[in-house]
Order: sequence, then C-alpha cells, then structure tokens
Amino acid sequence: MGTRHRAPSTDTDWVLSATWHDYQLTADSPIHPIVSTHPRPRPLQVDLHEAMEVGIMLRGKQERHYPDWKLDLTAGDVWLQPMWEPHAWRPVVPDTENIVLIFLPEFLGEEKLGDVSWLTLFATPPQHRPWVRDDALRAKVFAIGRELAEEIARLEKGWLMAVRLGVLRLLFLLSRHWSPPPGSVGASRIGANTLSRIMPAIALIHERRPGTVTVTEAAAACGLSRSRFGSLFRQTMGSGFGHFSLRARLGYTAHRLLTTSMPVEAIAQNAGFVDGSHLHRTFVKHYGCTPREYRARQGEV
Repeated sequence: MGTRHRAPSTDTDWVLSATWHDYQLTADSPIHPIVSTHPRPRPLQVDLHEAMEVGIMLRGKQERHYPDWKLDLTAGDVWLQPMWEPHAWRPVVPDTENIVLIFLPEFLGEEKLGDVSWLTLFATPPQHRPWVRDDALRAKVFAIGRELAEEIARLEKGWLMAVRLGVLRLLFLLSRHWSPPPGSVGASRIGANTLSRIMPAIALIHERRPGTVTVTEAAAACGLSRSRFGSLFRQTMGSGFGHFSLRARLGYTAHRLLTTSMPVEAIAQNAGFVDGSHLHRTFVKHYGCTPREYRARQGEV
C-alpha cells in the first residue's frame, strides 16, 4: 500500500499538544537516534526542533500533519523533516514502530546524491519532497530501517559511520527518480556550507521572540545584503524568510497557548502579530481551529 496524501484534518483531535525538543546536538554528538514502539494510538503531538529529521516506518500506521498537508504512513514509508518546521504526528494503530534520526546538517556534510545535494530533498514543501512511491522501493527502505535499528541497538564500533552511510543510501534511493519542483533554481548547489551562512539568522529568530526579527536584521546577522540573503535563504530552506518566520511565530504561539495562561492578545503581541484578530485569522488558516479552541483541547489529552 502506498503513502496516501491528504489535506490536513480539522477534526476535534487536531493539534492537542505542542512540544519543543532540544536534543543538545553538537559537532561531537551530531545525531540523536530514536527507535520507538507505541503500544497504543495517541492524540496528535506537535513538535518543533532545530535539526534535520529522517523517519522510517517499521510497523503499524502513523499520521503526519503539516499546516497544509497530511501523510498516512505504513511499514516501509519514510518522511523527511527540515529544521524548524512545525509538524504533528500520531500512531493510529497499536504497536506502531518507527526509527527516527535527528541530526545536524554537518552529520552528512557536503555529500551529493548524483548532481543533487542531499539538502535539496528537504528544502521543498512537504508535498514536493520525495516519498516512497512503489512496493520495490518500500522493501528497500524497510530493509535500511531494520539495519539502522540494529546498528543503534548494538552500538558497536563504527556504528555512527554505519548510520551515516545508511542515511545517505536511503536519501540516494529516494532521490533517484525524483526531481525538485519547478522554480527550485540552483537547488543542486545547496550544501551544508550554504546552510551555515544563513544559520545566524535562524538562531536570531529563536533567541528573540519570533516576529521581532526583520529581514534587514537577519541579513546583517549573516553578513549579507538583503537580496543575497533572501536568495540564499529561499534556496536553502525552501521558503522565504517571511514564511519561515511565520512558521516559527505559529510554533511559539501554539506552545505558549498550551504551557501558559497568558491571554491570547498578549501572546499575539509577543509573537509579533498586529493584534488578536490577526493571530486568530492566521492560526485558523494554518491549524484549522482558533487559538482559544486549540488551548481548550489541552484538557482532552
């Protein structure tokens, strides 16, 4: 059965909790592997973290939600998650098992997948990223997932290199019959060094309240002109700085709604929205519910 793509759900169970994860990755410890089994279905969990993510389904069924996209994943399916992209997930059948690799871009470095940088696979909207399209590829992905899970369980000498090579092989298989969407000019030139050039702007967004960093400040933090910064940012992250900043502001808002008792108007101001009405309209568009409905659902978890 192939991966099914649908519009995001607006059911009452959409977006019940939000979690910020700090995996404390460093140059000496650039990856955080997770092999997990979920014994029962659970509500959607919204996550946000400052690292790349690759996941492989090993058993069961999982949903993954994005502001305007949804995936139904089964054994042998895979997902790719870029840095700072809010996403929601949940296992929907008992004993769902998957492997998730959270890593810094430096873990894969400047590797190329043929003529395409591996970062290109992440720097596109979710609906345009490479997914498992047929049973032959699904079988290969599943085998890689099991090999990676075994390496992580044993932690024998050289396991980190084995995981790195496994991830590169997986990304190569995904890229083999995939092309970047129209308009991805220069995508093949994306690399870890390109990403490092815009990282000061990304760090600035999350050091300060989202929405308080202008594009001029972001460009200055990177030592680039506005036009050069805008071009590099879109090329590397798959969206403009304004859209990326909006995603961060919405992630901040969701987290504050569920972890504080601050009034919605105050959260809107802190997140850089004009007022509560502006936040209301934007939140409904991206999450399918109002900020107050989102907060009220916390008690349903």
